[in-house]
Amino acid sequence: MKRVFPILLLTLLFGTAGSAQKVITGVVKGEKGSPVPGATISLRGSTNHAIADNKGQFSLQTYAPFPLTLGVTSIGFAPKEVIVTEENQNSVEVILTVDNRQLNEVSVTARRRNEKIQSVPIAISVVRGGAIEDAGAFNVNRVKELIPTVQLYSSNPRNTTLNIRGLGSTFGLTNDGIDPGVGFYLDGVYYARPAATMFDFVDVEQIEVLRGPQGTLFGKNTTAGALNITTRKPSFTPGGTAEVSFGNYGYIQAKASITGPIAKNLAGKISFSGTQRDGTLYNVSSLKYVNDLNNIGGRAQLLFTPSEKVSITLIGDAARQRPEGYAQVIAGVVKTQRADYRQFENIIADLKYQLPSRNPFDRLIDHNTTWRSGNDQGGVSLNVDAKIGNGTLTATSAWRYWNWDPSNDRDFTGLAVLSLSQATSKHQQWSQEVRYAGNFSSKLSGVIGAFVIGQDLKTDPYHVEESGDAQWRFSQSTTSELWKTPGLLDGYGIRTTSRLQTLSAAVFGQLDWAITDRLHVLPGLRYNYDDKKVDFNRKTYGGLETTDPALLALKALVYSDQVFNVNTDDTNFSGQLTVSFKANNNINTYATFATSYKPVGLNLGGLPTASGKPMLELAEIKPEYVQHYEVGIKTTPSASSTLNLAVYNTDIRDYQTQVQSAELGVNRGYLANAEKVQVRGAELDGNIRFSNNFSLFGAVAYTDGKYKSFKNAPVPLEETGGPSAFKDISGSRLPGISKWTASLGGEASTGGKFLGQGGRFFIALDGYYRSEFSSSPSPSLYLNVDGYVLLNGRLGFRAAKGISVFVWGRNLLDKDYFEQLLVAAGNAGHYAAVLGDPRTYGVTLRYALSSGN
Repeated sequence: MKRVFPILLLTLLFGTAGSAQKVITGVVKGEKGSPVPGATISLRGSTNHAIADNKGQFSLQTYAPFPLTLGVTSIGFAPKEVIVTEENQNSVEVILTVDNRQLNEVSVTARRRNEKIQSVPIAISVVRGGAIEDAGAFNVNRVKELIPTVQLYSSNPRNTTLNIRGLGSTFGLTNDGIDPGVGFYLDGVYYARPAATMFDFVDVEQIEVLRGPQGTLFGKNTTAGALNITTRKPSFTPGGTAEVSFGNYGYIQAKASITGPIAKNLAGKISFSGTQRDGTLYNVSSLKYVNDLNNIGGRAQLLFTPSEKVSITLIGDAARQRPEGYAQVIAGVVKTQRADYRQFENIIADLKYQLPSRNPFDRLIDHNTTWRSGNDQGGVSLNVDAKIGNGTLTATSAWRYWNWDPSNDRDFTGLAVLSLSQATSKHQQWSQEVRYAGNFSSKLSGVIGAFVIGQDLKTDPYHVEESGDAQWRFSQSTTSELWKTPGLLDGYGIRTTSRLQTLSAAVFGQLDWAITDRLHVLPGLRYNYDDKKVDFNRKTYGGLETTDPALLALKALVYSDQVFNVNTDDTNFSGQLTVSFKANNNINTYATFATSYKPVGLNLGGLPTASGKPMLELAEIKPEYVQHYEVGIKTTPSASSTLNLAVYNTDIRDYQTQVQSAELGVNRGYLANAEKVQVRGAELDGNIRFSNNFSLFGAVAYTDGKYKSFKNAPVPLEETGGPSAFKDISGSRLPGISKWTASLGGEASTGGKFLGQGGRFFIALDGYYRSEFSSSPSPSLYLNVDGYVLLNGRLGFRAAKGISVFVWGRNLLDKDYFEQLLVAAGNAGHYAAVLGDPRTYGVTLRYALSSGN
């Protein structure tokens, strides 16, 4: 040690003498010369860094020899590297350019290759992961407030409707035998069950919303549009993020992600998300708050790059939800055309029952059946991208599962009317897609692919509906005293076992022919094959054991046995033709004609009866055929702004719709065809960044949807019990469509320091408006949801690396509003509501190890 210490001391002295301390000073400015406070200036290869002050000036001390490389970053600007020499060490000037990735520089993969969004001749909206996280939009239901053309309605995860421009899936309660018209894709994998939209996002990079038919670009046919979601990929640079949020109603959300190299050419990533929140409805019967949040999910990814031309990604994910949730509160009572003794008010009076409140926004229920929504999904996928020639060959293989374990109180009261309502199900799917996208010549590019998906959906072990001791009064349809027979319907119910097996296959392609640099013609074609098989068996059980024909006849009026089998297959050609013309580099116009197709639908919720027998002709409904016309213009008025307009008309023949029946045995409704439907509208959206301190976005949509012809539709609730169970509603409006929807938001920010790190202080607001809409498949005088406005906001400090902190609030005006209205089983006259969340607020802390995560 006596020898080592002098050597170390001499080395330190001579080393210091040879590398004298240097002070690097300079200023960071924007393109217009204004300072960029809070910019981070880092010395490459070192942890040494400095933060620009309010005048954009910085000072950095170092012993490193010249020349030096500085990395300069600031949120809202493109990162930049500068070389520092001995000559300019005291006068370094860094000019940062605004990062317009939120505007016209956004890259999308809608056409299976990376393109600037303004160059794609499709009506498309993009929400990037950072905006999603900052807005607290942790699932699709929250994202719809940022994109007015997206509609999502959910009375529980299974009964979820995801629509674009008012089209896609049946409105209201879900029938498992119908295909969705909006494709939901996550990292290239198609998710067949609508419940997937209710799970929390995990580490999302961006969401692309494509409007209109997209069957020539995507594996599964999409008649109304597609949500194309991508997550952040593993990185060979170590990094990670961690985030935790706290809010009122006991809200806690935690997210974490870590990535980095595992071995040569192999990187990994693990991401996690968990959400907890207390309920917003109070059950005065159980003395508990319900409709809580209880979500957890995770994803693991491996990225293998054996060469520069091949990339292989293996992804596994699992998520579960265990809320005591999705209870609905009675929103009103309608007088039907039934006899007085069959009116809801007289029924509950005879049973000596009162509702806990007549105001739904008191948020009080007294339900005597537990609400349970056990919702699980997961799977594994393998994606291979190989650069071949002037394009990329992609193969995506996937297997997924969905398990559903619910319990509902479908009479919405504290009476034992429906003691059980449980549609326990299991679903598995496997899919394979292979496609090639690239340039075939100097004038011709495009995508061609093949897709196949198999699905198996079955009851687990059965779906059950069971009556309680108050059912007799709600089902009473005559004045016979026999209805009062003790125990007649108590415990009387139906158990349904069913299995739906489907196989869908397609070949598809779309070309982009550049006739000139500005004029492009884009034809597309799709061939579909669909095979569906269903076995349906429903048996009655329980109730009073009797051989009395009169009592048996009363029981049969409530529930009856049903058995049917359907095996069907079909083929279809569909396609599209788009002409795109770029008037100049800032104006891109397009016109599209497309046809599309939704395959045969099979009823899995029970069939209505006629003369005591099931209407077997409704077991299978016709395919849906779509003709779509659209013109649009995409403009880039400046480097920091966009303004786009789309006008469209969609005509549908044999529109597949879900209709409500007064029969208790089909209380989830059944499928039917409306002869003709038309939806037309216009959409205007834009973004602008006025400076590096202020940005604004907005969108407005006008949508007009109507039944052009629906001559045999079920009557609305108030006409139940009239001379006919069906009516002609031709010319009436479609449910779930607001004529006007809009979103508007903006952010103001300024650079600065917080906890010794550079970043930006910001304040952001966004608002969402929708006009009133019908919440009944057959238009009703009563089941209409009033229009409403929601205002959300955030305030805090955001850093690309290090700690970010902000407070947030949703529904800041505490607006009471309905998301959906639902008729109670049996059409006694009362209807329930899915309530929008009250005002929520909280704080979020986020830590990033690197800006690339």
